[in-house]
Amino acid sequence: MLLAATGDRLPQVVYWGPPLPADAPVDTLARAHAIDVTGGMLDENPDVSLSPEAVRTFPGQPGLILRDHDGTPMLPKFCFKDAVQDEDSLDLVYDDKINGLTITFRFTTDNRTRIITAKTILETDRQVHLHWLAAPVLPAPQQSDEMIDVSGRWCGEFQLNRTSWSPGMRFRENRTGRTGHEHFPGLLIPCLGATNTQGEVYGFHYGWSGGHKMIAEELPDGRRQIQWGHASRMETQAGTRFESATLYVTYSPYGLNGCAVAFQRHVRDRIVTWPKGQAHPRPVHYNCWEAVYFDHKLDVLKDIASRAATLGAERFVLDDGWFGQRDDDTRSLSDWEVDPRKYPDGLGPLIQHCHAEGMTFGIWFEPEMINPDSDIHRAHPDWALGGEDQTLGRAQKALNMALPEVRDFIYDRMAAILSKHDIDYIKWDHNRVLPMPDADQTRGSYALIDRLRADFPMVEIESCASGGGRIDFGILQRTQRVWLSDSNDALERLRIQHDAALFLPVAVTGSHVGPRRCHTSGRMLDISFRAWVAAQRHMGFEMDPRELDDHEVAVLSEVTAWWKANREWMLSADIHLLDSPDPSVLAEQQQHREGEQFVVFAGKAGTSAQIAPRPLRLTSLEPDARYRVELINRHNAPALSRGYPLLKEQAIEVSGTWLMHHGVTLPWNYPDTMWVLEGRRL
Repeated sequence: MLLAATGDRLPQVVYWGPPLPADAPVDTLARAHAIDVTGGMLDENPDVSLSPEAVRTFPGQPGLILRDHDGTPMLPKFCFKDAVQDEDSLDLVYDDKINGLTITFRFTTDNRTRIITAKTILETDRQVHLHWLAAPVLPAPQQSDEMIDVSGRWCGEFQLNRTSWSPGMRFRENRTGRTGHEHFPGLLIPCLGATNTQGEVYGFHYGWSGGHKMIAEELPDGRRQIQWGHASRMETQAGTRFESATLYVTYSPYGLNGCAVAFQRHVRDRIVTWPKGQAHPRPVHYNCWEAVYFDHKLDVLKDIASRAATLGAERFVLDDGWFGQRDDDTRSLSDWEVDPRKYPDGLGPLIQHCHAEGMTFGIWFEPEMINPDSDIHRAHPDWALGGEDQTLGRAQKALNMALPEVRDFIYDRMAAILSKHDIDYIKWDHNRVLPMPDADQTRGSYALIDRLRADFPMVEIESCASGGGRIDFGILQRTQRVWLSDSNDALERLRIQHDAALFLPVAVTGSHVGPRRCHTSGRMLDISFRAWVAAQRHMGFEMDPRELDDHEVAVLSEVTAWWKANREWMLSADIHLLDSPDPSVLAEQQQHREGEQFVVFAGKAGTSAQIAPRPLRLTSLEPDARYRVELINRHNAPALSRGYPLLKEQAIEVSGTWLMHHGVTLPWNYPDTMWVLEGRRL
């Protein structure tokens, strides 16, 4: 990335792409970046700077909007003050002496993950009101005809939207106060002809767990700018210092996968902190939610725990319903004390039983929420965020996390549970949107999690918000796992996991084998498909194991054992999405960091248009190397698969060139099935 400035004006990015030669003529490149002017234009094109300024007749959206302490609109004009650069970081400092403002643009680079991080910091000499502060503004390529951003819904997260570029603005703003199912803060801009595996792509992610805004604007002269920041007017109080969240960006010459692998590696290796170290095996989960819901009976839970352990589970997670008078989802949130009706001897007997079965123990909290029907709300109604007449969500309000007394109360209740019991995992839920966007709410939640992490450093945390409602790199700085969706429907999960891999690695993405009849879709799916879809990510179970017949027990045990045998390398693998010639097949290649082995999951999400499977090309292999490839679940081929593709009979040894240019020919199979190939470089 090459930045340049004219005189003392704010800099702009004049090149962003493959590495330039060390002796590149940067002065020439900076001047050669300028575009022509003609009739009807200004005599010089205003810069698409790191914070475009309205006062310099910039024709698009400015990067900063603020008012003075008395409400007067301000039009900043920044001039160069200082630059501090070392091997992998750069601070550019500019000030506006007339208005008493200083703006700093902070960049860091990571050569191993190929991520550049960027942040904007605004400091003032008096109280001002901030309406909009963009992270460093970057250009978008003009060799692109579309952009890909991410929307979604409950049980349907990570839906990719392709929007054509046109004059004007693509404006997306999330004002729900959390990351949101609907507005995952990610953007991918493919250049013409780019696919999963080839072509140029630019990637963006805004690492913030509150309301946020994205602007993708094409100016009248054809130039394009990308802006990310907190949602407008998120700062409800005047202040003297404001900063954006971190913007993570990358460039890929290898299609969408180049961006995906960069984001995956950066999350796993730089953002997440692992209590027992990254090399420690991630345990197979069992979560009891869809087995018992609120109906907690100790003997039943012990029986379920024993069955889960027999299947291969290594961690038991006690979900909602263990505290207060929590017999349904309308009461007791914030009354974080063990229910003596359900647990007359406390949680100890259940935890001891799980430990005896070889499992660790995790527990569910929803710390930032409160039910009106709770002891704490009756004692402190003023702790709730928003008006008394607000619309409830799941019969609950949000606590005002900006209040220190609220954070202290939640901390004390949670710390009491964690201190008394051997608990190594929290499922941290967040089941409603906020009544208004407020950056202090997000900062307060961060402060609470940070305090708990400091005092209980060996406890892992999963970010859940009705499934995927709070997934971003900001929350992942404080957690080790995300609950991608409340849907345990393997067919829905296949698609959600596939698209989420553009930003998220295997290690942080929880995926569970759900009940035979899915509780959120009503769909019934075969145990093999359910198990293999869960085995694509951090594997777990979330069903009543008492419903399983002998065949289902055998299949689930076999797939779980396979996952355990491979997790050491898979949890640090890169996920490459494959360019499937059959739209009904969602295929990915999880590859060892050094390329020595891989596994391909080819999930069939519907009926194919053609009668026989088309060859599936692999990616990112060494062309001249030989690979041994085996279809490890070929025994699942149905009677209607009547031919003799070689992979249905035996492993094959072929070159990387053949695998990437001809591709593997898989047997025919029904919809809602998964083929699994193992590959190893010889």
